[in-house]
Amino acid sequence: MSASPSFQEWMGQVQQHTESALEELLPEADIAPQRLHAAMRYAVLGGGKRVRPLLVHAAGALSGAPRERLHRVACAVELIHAYSLVHDDMPCMDNDVLRRGKPTVHVAFDQATALLVGDALQTLAFQVLVEAAVADDAASQLSMVEMLAQASGSRGMAGGQAIDLAAVGTQPSRAELEFMHIRKTGALIRASVLLGARAGRTLDAEELQRLDHYAKVVGLLFQVVDDILDAEADTATLGKTAGKDAKNDKPTYVSLLGLSHARALADDMLADARATLLPFGPPAARLESLAEYIVHRAF
Repeated sequence: MSASPSFQEWMGQVQQHTESALEELLPEADIAPQRLHAAMRYAVLGGGKRVRPLLVHAAGALSGAPRERLHRVACAVELIHAYSLVHDDMPCMDNDVLRRGKPTVHVAFDQATALLVGDALQTLAFQVLVEAAVADDAASQLSMVEMLAQASGSRGMAGGQAIDLAAVGTQPSRAELEFMHIRKTGALIRASVLLGARAGRTLDAEELQRLDHYAKVVGLLFQVVDDILDAEADTATLGKTAGKDAKNDKPTYVSLLGLSHARALADDMLADARATLLPFGPPAARLESLAEYIVHRAF
């Protein structure tokens, strides 16, 4: 029997397979409307760490989900994420010119095309999730569609972004900051974990509760580390414009707590995530490694 791949090898395999699957699912650039399809491919392919697909696959290991299902779920989540980045970068939102080390979609194409790219990627995500079986029965699959919709909408990612825009120039409490980021960043990360798990056997109530807690912690952890990176890393390292949060007077964990306390908070969250996974044993190893990977982006 061959040994299991190392975390780095496994991560590379999932990233490569996700890239290939996305390339197949996206319309070819020579299909009308060509400019829109070219922009969609530009927005999605050839960049990003694919953290959400990695979480889908790692959680799927706990429920024994078939790899083909996980690839499809991972692509659906990544398409939602890519759409959110395209819209987030537009002048009416964060007005950024760089994403994943290349010009943002509205810069490389134009604002109207960027708006349509986001719209088209969002709807493609749901098409991907429903056009083949990703669960054992139709009811389970329908609940997965509902979960992704809620994570993406006004009570999830879009709502968190609205709160974020309204918070510019304010000084929210830590509880208010967490309320925002549980939605803006955390909702889609939580959905990635739970959708991956749901693609396999049914987990019991305690297992689902533990997995949900892990997902919520990791969602906030990702944002804390993002805030640290924005304060410390340079543009070349980030692949997007560094220091924009402070320049735009946006509330962050660093502005609220200070850099050292933000780092300490990330350490505490990592310990919480590890402790939550302990009862799962070895099948949760990839989820634990991903939590560590998220932290080590900055430390």
